[in-house]
Amino acid sequence: MKLVVGLGNPGRRYARTRHNLGFMLLDRIAEARGIRIGDDRCESLVGRGERQWDPVVAEWWPPLVLAEPQTYMNNSGLAVAALMKRYQARGADLVVAYDDLDLPFGRLRIRCGGSAGGHRGLASILQYVADRDFVRLRIGIGRPPAGADAVDYVLSRFSPEEEGRLDDVLSKAAEAVEAIVLNGPVQAMEDFNRVQ
Repeated sequence: MKLVVGLGNPGRRYARTRHNLGFMLLDRIAEARGIRIGDDRCESLVGRGERQWDPVVAEWWPPLVLAEPQTYMNNSGLAVAALMKRYQARGADLVVAYDDLDLPFGRLRIRCGGSAGGHRGLASILQYVADRDFVRLRIGIGRPPAGADAVDYVLSRFSPEEEGRLDDVLSKAAEAVEAIVLNGPVQAMEDFNRVQ
């Protein structure tokens, strides 16, 4: 079983903001895998997919739990710790996807372990989850313009140019999650951590 968590903030106000890339990615994966995210458990909206054959890649997908914490970004760790307990997940079973200011828009980075790098959602997870060797999928949103507040920036909507590229970014990020789940993080890092 793989537990894939996308970070974001609940509510319509935040639905298409930069900080909600994790939620948008999970919605994309859920649609592709035929999973409905909507069960309210562990302070998250959750969807579960059973083991299934994927004819496109000719491999079996393991059972998946897709979760969108509803605790707001800065308390994501509360939900993730509860999810890991409920589904008896280890760090190796967990994939966390989130936006990242330190990467150019659309750039992906996969890694296992490490620090929060200033991301408050990830910092909260590290506070509450003992097994820190989980996989992180960072999705670049770029730095705010000079003089702009970082909090306002991450909570704002994408520019028209970014919106035009967003579908491709989410498709590539979904492919990265697929690679992590099917081939493991080491191979996924080799395939996706190149300059895109």
